[in-house]
Amino acid sequence: MSRRDWTIVAGAVLAGLTVPAFAQDGGRVGAPGAEPPGAYASPSAIPADPATLDLGIPTARGLKRLEPIELPRNTEGDLPPNASLPRLPALLPQPETAPGLVRPLEALVLKARLGKDGPEIPDHLVWRLFSPKAGPDGKLPAIAVAKGGEAVFDVPAGDYLLHVGFGRAGMTQRIDFNGRLTRHTVTIEAGGLRLHATSSEDHVITDKLTFDIYSQATDDQDRQLIASDVEPDVVVRLNAGDYHVVSHFGDVNAVVRADIRVEAGKVTDATLAHHAAELTLKLVRESGGEALADTAWSITSDQGDMIRESVGAFASMVLQEGDYIIVARNKDRIFQRPFQVKAGEKTEVEVLTSDLIDPNSPEAGTGD
Repeated sequence: MSRRDWTIVAGAVLAGLTVPAFAQDGGRVGAPGAEPPGAYASPSAIPADPATLDLGIPTARGLKRLEPIELPRNTEGDLPPNASLPRLPALLPQPETAPGLVRPLEALVLKARLGKDGPEIPDHLVWRLFSPKAGPDGKLPAIAVAKGGEAVFDVPAGDYLLHVGFGRAGMTQRIDFNGRLTRHTVTIEAGGLRLHATSSEDHVITDKLTFDIYSQATDDQDRQLIASDVEPDVVVRLNAGDYHVVSHFGDVNAVVRADIRVEAGKVTDATLAHHAAELTLKLVRESGGEALADTAWSITSDQGDMIRESVGAFASMVLQEGDYIIVARNKDRIFQRPFQVKAGEKTEVEVLTSDLIDPNSPEAGTGD
């Protein structure tokens, strides 16, 4: 083959190879009137060009729209699998803020002292700030409340009425706050009262014992109840001063009274002396016998005044020292015996069925 022939063949080959390129260029994105591009397809799926088959050489293949190859999908924001993140240094621990360290720059800071020269009160205080002007209901509006030892109030400048309570003790004071950081210490003239009682010289009462504490007054009607049902050996915080104490041993007639003075900064211990005893009553056929059920009891003084009534096989009560009449009723029969209560002696009192009021009754002493 001559050189001219080789040139013609080479030109035909080049012409065949450039045809698909024009087709690809005509389908590029953005060309006027062009169809949108198809999905990505593998080159092996492109068909052969029939114009080059006769030449015995590989031919370029035209494009064909095929189904897309499924590619792995990542949710937006997800990290690739097995991603290795850099190690972040741990945060340094933050120190705790000491109580009272952080406070408003313009605050009213209050503390309380027990007595003029006494120690600072660290806890158990209740602070209340009131407006000095009464509201529509006639009461002073509460502005702020705090509990504990030191109180910090972030309030506007102005006049306030301060009340601080320490148990049942307390004080009220007018505060003029200028709006700048102000520290103020109030003095509470208070003490403690701890109460005890005995029923005899050597017997301390620990059960069935309560105390009521009243303000001191000349007339009983003018006394105000300050604390009720106070248990023994409990310290009650009170303003320094005189008080009237009523002690109840049981719930019948064992009652004693005393006037006690509480001193500021001190705990006053007071012991009241009862002259009384605990009794247990039972109706029996014979001494040491079993108590009869369904028995109604009446206790009267030796003057006939009713003291106590109860129902049951056993009747327990505390009675003041003295003479009494014990009456037991069982199945329409009445049994009776006198009895003397001695202070401090816990006693079991037996009423026999032979103590029938009418000894001539044919059923006397049977208990049936």
